[in-house]
Amino acid sequence: MKLITFLNNNSMHLGAVITDEVISCEGNFGIPNNIIDFLNQGEPAKQALKKLINSGENRIPLSNVKLQAPVPRPGKFLGIALNYADHINETQLEKPQYPQFFTKQSSCVIGNGMAIHRPMVSDKLDYEGELAFIIGQRCRHVPLEKANQVIAGYTIVNDVSVRDWQIRSPTWMLGKSFDTHGPMGPWIVTSDEIEDPHNLNINTWIDDELRQDSNTKHMIFNCFEMVEYLSKAMTLEPGDVIATGTPSGVGVKMKPRGYMKPGQTVKIEIEGIGTLSNPVIEEPASQF
Repeated sequence: MKLITFLNNNSMHLGAVITDEVISCEGNFGIPNNIIDFLNQGEPAKQALKKLINSGENRIPLSNVKLQAPVPRPGKFLGIALNYADHINETQLEKPQYPQFFTKQSSCVIGNGMAIHRPMVSDKLDYEGELAFIIGQRCRHVPLEKANQVIAGYTIVNDVSVRDWQIRSPTWMLGKSFDTHGPMGPWIVTSDEIEDPHNLNINTWIDDELRQDSNTKHMIFNCFEMVEYLSKAMTLEPGDVIATGTPSGVGVKMKPRGYMKPGQTVKIEIEGIGTLSNPVIEEPASQF
């Protein structure tokens, strides 16, 4: 299934995409109407949604709804650093001995089609096309051979980075967490539809220029190893989002620098999932 969070008539709902239609969970179908509650309910919710899909009821044209991030406000939004060998080569940094994670604040999350802001305080705005996975059940100390069982599905994340702010802190958190700098979507493809998350083509374009061209098989630490490692330290919960790193081709390593500029569009495509596309604009003036 392709699970989405969407706006319809100014209210937010959970649904599933079938070709060009949305099957909405709104109504008395015994299905939670938000992604966190849906994942928390587990298999009963999945079976109820499959029954609704087969019924042919509650269908809306996909073109009539506005997609949101599939997990609009994840409890944890984590990224892994330096997880592709070619990206390590272009950064001239050492290959990590252990997975190195950082936090993106959940307030940075936006959905497909929403605008990325070039911040007032920096023009060093970079893209990072990444596969991400979503935790489907509360878990701790997950053995490697069972890690696939706690992943609900996969989506696309643009780990937008403000490079000068990123290097100001060893944690990278500020430079990774500006508002609008966590594009995610367009949906979650459930794990049963992804045969091998570690063999998916991943590409990033700025307008029509291909910047990143790789495959998830080049990860250093795979998704299941990340689950095993993280769950040794913390309880993972339904809706937690873990971005799995970016391949080479980021703007900071281009000559001249290939930072994103207002008026451009960044598009990330991952095989078996779809396309995440976001325009870039100047940060609007804010009031406080």
